[in-house]
Amino acid sequence: MPEYGPYRHLDAVVADGLATLTIDRPETHNALNTAVMHDLGRAFAEIENDRSIDAVVIEGAGEEAFSAGADLAEYAGPSAEHDPTQRERQARFHEIFRAPHDCHAPVIAKIDGFCVGGGLVLALYCDLRVASEGSTFGLPTAAVGLLPTGGATRRLVDAVGESTAKELVFTAERIDADRAGEIGLLTDVVPDESLDERVAELVASMGEVGTEARERAKRAINAAVAAPDPATAREREASLWWEQFESTERRERVESFLDG
Repeated sequence: MPEYGPYRHLDAVVADGLATLTIDRPETHNALNTAVMHDLGRAFAEIENDRSIDAVVIEGAGEEAFSAGADLAEYAGPSAEHDPTQRERQARFHEIFRAPHDCHAPVIAKIDGFCVGGGLVLALYCDLRVASEGSTFGLPTAAVGLLPTGGATRRLVDAVGESTAKELVFTAERIDADRAGEIGLLTDVVPDESLDERVAELVASMGEVGTEARERAKRAINAAVAAPDPATAREREASLWWEQFESTERRERVESFLDG
């Protein structure tokens, strides 16, 4: 089994094709400082080189937060004190936020508690977002004189639509899990005690499908979201479909299905 880490503020456990990444700063509600972001970037680079990984789960340590967002101490002071470092840092952070989206394996955000600011941005880049009923969501950046970053505005609009995205950002209000589920921010909302079970069910279900089919399907869906028009999305989908049609996996699974 390949070794992951060591990391400063991230625990990585790999077993039976599942990589579980736990943001480990519970004393700060798992705030995403530079060290955490670099840990996440390294972890996803290692996962991408390990094709035995069939699924990834990201969670927060402790019982209070997935992540409460950016560590605001790193954003204090005049802008002159941050340039050009801050510009480079934000560009790098965007790459790291995108890592779950670009990962070959499906990535599930397992949310229990606060999921706000940068924590919500990270969750938005995951393929699925499953939350406990007691969780809280928001993008309170405007309340501290900042804008959402890391591509958050586009991801939020894709998830909940333009008007609701503007409402969340303009008001900086926090919403509960039920409302987050209603507006499309979440894949599923479950009782607090059922969160582990629901995530495990999703991981097990994804493990039953064809590995290559699942990976190509994720690439096709990602391409569809990014495509400038339906025709471009269809061309990419068709290309990936033929790749899969030519695979041994397709032939074996179809034959197995027909043999009953």
